Amino acid sequence: MKCVICKVGSTEEGRTTLTLERDNMILVFKGVPAQVCQNCGEAYVDDATTRLVLQKAEEAARSGVQVDVRQFAA
Repeated sequence: MKCVICKVGSTEEGRTTLTLERDNMILVFKGVPAQVCQNCGEAYVDDATTRLVLQKAEEAARSGVQVDVRQFAA
């Protein structure tokens, strides 16, 4: 797909790091599968992966996590 940010590059399968912040919690997911622009590096995460990341973030928030760095695992 064509990148909507730089409008020049095309995306390829790759990995990205997502940082989520809510209230007093900071949660970092490394190695998240994404389509990554080969020109500017913008990452696009699909709906299923996004749902999984948000579900894991919600679980972390309920357990009282304040700061956590995790390797993404489906």
